[in-house]
Amino acid sequence: MKVKLKFGIGQLLFGMKQKEVEEIYGKPSKQYEDEEDNVVYVYNDHKMRLTFYEEEELRLGYITSSNDQLELFDSKVIGKSWDEIQNLLVQNKLSNFETEIVDGTENYFFEDNWLFVNVDYGLVFKIELGAVFNNQDEFDWKF
Repeated sequence: MKVKLKFGIGQLLFGMKQKEVEEIYGKPSKQYEDEEDNVVYVYNDHKMRLTFYEEEELRLGYITSSNDQLELFDSKVIGKSWDEIQNLLVQNKLSNFETEIVDGTENYFFEDNWLFVNVDYGLVFKIELGAVFNNQDEFDWKF
């Protein structure tokens, strides 16, 4: 499953509606509404949570995954050391990031690509990817 910065993951593209996602992955293992009334699909088999933004006509706007098949720049990332992934990111011109530590978990945020790399005990355990904004400060939907 390739992480496509600014676009999505695998066949999933930011801007898809629930119907298009279900055509690819079927019905989710479960779904719920978050505190902002967004609809969240959980796919246990794919280790992914997909968030459809309520204020954006329920378009896919955010993907969280701990799937060990995730690839970024043709390299698997889950379970790899942060140092290794950071080097990979720098080689691909992603060196500007913010760091936040929450309960010992390190979260590295690359705002230009709306990418979060979550690290615990020195290893990447989760990737979060969101739709980016265009010059008019609107979502840059890819679907």
